[in-house]
Amino acid sequence: MAFARRKTADIGTKAPFPDFIDPALASSIERVPSGSRWIHEIKFDGYRVQVHLHNEAVKVFTRRGHDWTNRFKKAAHDAWHIKASSAVIDGEIVVPAADGTTDFSVLQNELRGSSKRIVLVAFDLLYLKGRDLKKLPLHQRKAELKKIIAGTDVQFSESFEIEGADMFAHACKLGLEGVVSKVRDSVYTSGRGNNWVKKTCAQRETLTIAGFALDGSKWDGLYVGRRKGDDLVYAGKVDHGFDKASTAELRRRLEPLVRKTQAFAKRVAHKGIWVEPKLKAEVEYRAKSAEGKVRHPFFKGLREDL
Repeated sequence: MAFARRKTADIGTKAPFPDFIDPALASSIERVPSGSRWIHEIKFDGYRVQVHLHNEAVKVFTRRGHDWTNRFKKAAHDAWHIKASSAVIDGEIVVPAADGTTDFSVLQNELRGSSKRIVLVAFDLLYLKGRDLKKLPLHQRKAELKKIIAGTDVQFSESFEIEGADMFAHACKLGLEGVVSKVRDSVYTSGRGNNWVKKTCAQRETLTIAGFALDGSKWDGLYVGRRKGDDLVYAGKVDHGFDKASTAELRRRLEPLVRKTQAFAKRVAHKGIWVEPKLKAEVEYRAKSAEGKVRHPFFKGLREDL
């Protein structure tokens, strides 16, 4: 008696190829969650991207939907080899070090030239071959993603089903940025929610640049603020993390923005060169004071993707 071979069922929902999809964002937490409901991934230190493969072409978008394909040419080239006629992939652009860590400031330096070191790390699959996958459980989306990038230079973000506290301890010991924990069977939801949460080994924040300081003619750091409604509230002075290249770039970008008055809602008693609050800095720090000022801050780079 002959049996017909069963055709593999299509997954997801049939749908036309989408425009840019607002990404799912992880909420910050104090403690990494535990239990079988959660899986844990390494938190990478790079640019969040969304990769679109469609009509034999690849586009790479930033977190805000800006087309940066030309800036991420190597990632686009690597993605072109993915085994799918059409796909939308959520991921991160990084520059990996030999020890497996990633560093945002190193990535920025690489992007000043035609970098061959950047790597696309893929961690979610939203659309595949005419089908919308966002309503599928996360573990199934990741399984399909792993299949289509196998054998390419695109790196797969592995998930670890271990206790959250153990995962976080290992990540920090290895010098990694932190951990992103996700509900194993969650659907993909745009915006910030509780199905994806993150915990960093050191605190990080994107702050608005309101001025800079000079010691004579020598660079002496940035004055930064935090948006609270329509107000810009002083968040401290960042005076570490600058090299010759980043200092030159900052002066080039900030000097045309110089203004006479401070942009802070409440004036601070510092002598600085004040600027229009248009540029954002990625800042790493150990803690915040009761007033919200960053302690031991370290400049990691300008954020142009936000």
